[in-house]
Amino acid sequence: MKISFHGATRTVTGSKHVVHLNDGRKLLLDCGMFQGMGKETEPLNRNFGFDPTDIDAVVLSHAHIDHSGLLPKLVQEGYLKSIHCTPATKDLATLLMEDSAGIQANDIKFINKRRKQQDKPPLEPLYSEDDAKAASALLIEHPYQEWFTVMKDVECMFTDAGHIIGSACVHLRIQEDGETKHLTFSGDIGRYRDAILRSPETFPQADYIIMESTYGNSLHDDVFSSVDVLLKWVTETCLKKKGKLIIPAFSVGRTQEILYFLNQLELEKRLPPVDYFVDSPLSSEATHVVKSHPENYNETVQEVLKTDRDPFKFKGLHFIGSAEESKQLNFRREPCVIISASGMAEAGRVKHHISNNIENSRNTILLVGYCEPHSLGGRLKHRPKEVNIFGMPHEVHAEIGEMRSMSAHGDYDDMLQWLSCQDTAKIQRLFLVHGEYDVQLQFAERLRRKGFKNVVIPEQHSAHVL
Repeated sequence: MKISFHGATRTVTGSKHVVHLNDGRKLLLDCGMFQGMGKETEPLNRNFGFDPTDIDAVVLSHAHIDHSGLLPKLVQEGYLKSIHCTPATKDLATLLMEDSAGIQANDIKFINKRRKQQDKPPLEPLYSEDDAKAASALLIEHPYQEWFTVMKDVECMFTDAGHIIGSACVHLRIQEDGETKHLTFSGDIGRYRDAILRSPETFPQADYIIMESTYGNSLHDDVFSSVDVLLKWVTETCLKKKGKLIIPAFSVGRTQEILYFLNQLELEKRLPPVDYFVDSPLSSEATHVVKSHPENYNETVQEVLKTDRDPFKFKGLHFIGSAEESKQLNFRREPCVIISASGMAEAGRVKHHISNNIENSRNTILLVGYCEPHSLGGRLKHRPKEVNIFGMPHEVHAEIGEMRSMSAHGDYDDMLQWLSCQDTAKIQRLFLVHGEYDVQLQFAERLRRKGFKNVVIPEQHSAHVL
């Protein structure tokens, strides 16, 4: 058996890992899209590094586009077998893949206008909405903590990863050459003190682990301070400066967490009296899905539900649907909060809001999650004097803020706690993926000090025999 790595290698996006069995069968773990990689993004997404028709089964850890976003392209190129996931992941991935197809269709029109001016041939989107629907039709749901057969001699079980609704760590039992090998894929590991979700679960002893490492060199601020920090930004921007607070937020997870905190402020009678706009049809639909899976909520939210039937709704909240309504926000002079996708500010409506508001010093761009360094959000974190948006230079006069406490990824304490159920002497190899290389080097050293002797940081398209 061997594993080949075709994404999220020394970077945090494009998760794709292939398990090769000795008899030639192949199992794909995740099929994510690369995002925010600059000029490299397009070619990385065009070429898998493997033949989709050679894949015999797919297991999906969760619905985020950097883990699910190339499933429609996989199907477009000939994959017609099962895609295994949890129930909430099935609901969310269906939404996200179709939304991704729509974004591509719109973006490619804009790109091709520029290419035409440069006498370059037009590009085609990676896939269509029909491809996304075809991929959704292959999704098969399984509950947590139950073993199921993926294919002959390969069983799988999901445990709660605590990252987003439906997120799972993937555990495989593989019968090969008269022995059983246990392989765990972490997916994305959440936090043990998440505001909404249950903590990551313990899992059976593994022989091999593929593990994310996004925050392998840092600790988050206390999540319990998030409500007060968010209140400070709303107060400073909207009440004192009379400006707009623009929050790039992933449609799944981050948006719902912000809404939950704002709802908490209303329950505590501390919510500033301004308008709050969620400007993303996808975020609206994703919030509905999150509401439909309360079984994933932690005990604190379960208690809130006893007195508040909707912990994501409060006075002054408006969901924006049409593009025309979104454009009208640009002409609004009154202070307000705009929560819009994408979280890295690399695409979607929030990029337009930033473009239209970044040169006004009354406004604030508040970054509330991880941003790939090359993305617009990643560039803004360095507080530049000027940034290019849609190919045009913009002077940065708006304040750039950050809330480190709101990451859905665990920090190194969370990741070490996730590993604490394992006997280090029995781990034959631990592969670090989904992290920047310098961060991975630091986390690998931390893991070695904890007793994990064989820590590997794979390169793109590399293969490792187990």
